[in-house]
Amino acid sequence: MRRLAVALVLGLALGAAPTFAQTKPGAQRPATPAPRPTAPPAAAPAPAQQAPAQPVQPPKPFIEGSKVAFINIQAIASQSSEGRTSSARVKALQDKKLAEITAKNKQLESAQGKVNQTVLSDEVRAAAQKEVDRLNVEIQRMQQDADAELQELQQQLQMEFQRKLIPVVQQLVAEKGLHILLSQADAGIIWADAGVDLTAEVIRRFDAAAAAKPPQQ
Repeated sequence: MRRLAVALVLGLALGAAPTFAQTKPGAQRPATPAPRPTAPPAAAPAPAQQAPAQPVQPPKPFIEGSKVAFINIQAIASQSSEGRTSSARVKALQDKKLAEITAKNKQLESAQGKVNQTVLSDEVRAAAQKEVDRLNVEIQRMQQDADAELQELQQQLQMEFQRKLIPVVQQLVAEKGLHILLSQADAGIIWADAGVDLTAEVIRRFDAAAAAKPPQQ
């Protein structure tokens, strides 16, 4: 039986893990808070009359007998149930780490405020500055740990995604009798007939495989 090698360059649509702001140990001003997700700009008022929405066109039937096809891995990652689940896991961890660092930054701001008071004795001011220095170091470590944990989760999810996707792709390639299956983002495709785009079929089968898998105990 002919062996099939499937090389998938996975650019999971998980969103890049944010690099949390770094602070210098011993800095006398509050550390820069970690970036927060910003709300999207308010949508412009809808016009009084809108053109009717265009119906979604079904995928073009596969060109039977074709030995070359392509898939859009980014679309599979962002539209499949497995990809959406992975994205939700990354976002949940991002939100958790941002909340933890934000809370610690508030402690730092409070401690810095004490240092800036002019009525403190030298002894009390020195103790307050020591607390500021301690919090700066603590926040820096939290930021580094958060970056590492997010990167580790993304790598784990990419490996799991690839492990689950490859059998689906291999079966489809065998059924279609393909000689080559290209990744649209990586193959430098300038133009290709939509009839050799198997992205929608891969997503359909990928979701079906995920739904058929028994829940973990």
